[in-house]
Amino acid sequence: MSTDSNNRERAGFGRWVIRFLILGVFVGGAVAGVYYLPNNLLSKEVVENLTYKVTRGPITISVTEQGTLESSENTEIKCKVRGRNTVTWVVESGAIVKEGDELVRLDTKKIEENLSLQKTNVHEATATLEETKTDTAQAQIAIDSFEEGRYTKGLKSREAEVQRAQINLDASKDKYEQYRQLFKRGRVSELELDGSAFTVTQAELQLKVAQTRLDVYKRYTRAMDLEQLKGRLSAHKSKLSADQAGLQMDMARRSRAETELGNCVIKAPKDGLVIYPTAAAWKDTPDIGEGVSVSNDQILLIMPDLEEMQIEIGIHEAIVDRVKMGLEASVKLPDRELKAKVSEGATIAQPLGPWSGNVVKYDTIISLPNEEGLKPGMSAEVEVVLAEYEDVLYVPVSAILETKEGHFCWIEQSTGQPKRQRVILGESNDVYVIVEQGVKEGEDVILNPLEFMEQSELASADEYRGLGDTSDYTDSDSVDEEPVTDE
Repeated sequence: MSTDSNNRERAGFGRWVIRFLILGVFVGGAVAGVYYLPNNLLSKEVVENLTYKVTRGPITISVTEQGTLESSENTEIKCKVRGRNTVTWVVESGAIVKEGDELVRLDTKKIEENLSLQKTNVHEATATLEETKTDTAQAQIAIDSFEEGRYTKGLKSREAEVQRAQINLDASKDKYEQYRQLFKRGRVSELELDGSAFTVTQAELQLKVAQTRLDVYKRYTRAMDLEQLKGRLSAHKSKLSADQAGLQMDMARRSRAETELGNCVIKAPKDGLVIYPTAAAWKDTPDIGEGVSVSNDQILLIMPDLEEMQIEIGIHEAIVDRVKMGLEASVKLPDRELKAKVSEGATIAQPLGPWSGNVVKYDTIISLPNEEGLKPGMSAEVEVVLAEYEDVLYVPVSAILETKEGHFCWIEQSTGQPKRQRVILGESNDVYVIVEQGVKEGEDVILNPLEFMEQSELASADEYRGLGDTSDYTDSDSVDEEPVTDE
């Protein structure tokens, strides 16, 4: 990237700061609110006509934001009771607890009533299941009894019937044969012979009926009776499965009610500090207290890891690309000052709202060293160092005036008539801006250039163009561009 491109980038970054501080000079008439000034600022004497001698030396470019301490590793204590429940007691925020100490107690009345109901349901389901088991066993016994008893008995009865019919038929045939021989001899009449023949026919029909009954019993009656018995057994087995599932469900409900009853007393999972959610980074979770209604999975308390503390700050979108991991930061706390580093670059945009001109800032994490006494909720002022320059020319930002022609300052002359001088600017902090070209070390720049604004606006562009051109300064007089460091 060329020098001009770098200059334009740096000038754009410092423009909003310059405008703000120029307005401050116009209203107040003096430079105030020094922040991380170069060491020689306090030794500079501002003359009566508000001038400042161009200085060469070190300057620090940084951004300062406010933040609040929080832990990067939080153990969340949540409500594990379904539905809504009421807090009956809670430990104070900021308390130091031991593992197993009680933290929260919830109302148990409804849960105890539910537990009693579930226990009753389990007893009833157990009784129903046992009854169904008995019915199922009896249905199985009925099948076994049919196969081994009733069916066999019926089969033997029908086989005996066939056998009797066969014996009767054989006897009837023998008697008919006797009558036929006697009829030939004239010993019996024709009517008696016909009667004997009818008896044979009747015996044959009886045998056929008996055989048919036996065949039907073997082929159909057995299958039908057996199917009915198997159907009854299947129904009992289905009910048995349903009763078993119902019992398991009732037992699960009972177990859950017992667990929830135990969850009404929340204990510390470890040693440490306990705080309310509002003492952490977020503010949308209300604090709990006696009588407060809470819901399942709601965060009730937080146990921060005090060995892993951090600060989340918002970085302006204009400089977000310059804030990288590893940059050094200075953290001012109410009781101490710490050296820290950027541990997580700015990635998430957070619009501040219409009241701030829709300014967008990006969340950035500052990791703190492990020190005793650091607690969540402490306010902090964080300065992130973007760049450090060792030997540059700089002037107060109040000495610079931006016009449509560029940036200018006014240099006091021995004649008493100030000279307008075009300048090329580098980076700036809250107080000073680096001048890369346009001024020389030791020159007196006027701190109230707005006095000459009217004159500048009334004069034509042609009249002022080239006045105090930076080309009047040789390379040896100008400031060499210093590379921007991210350390």
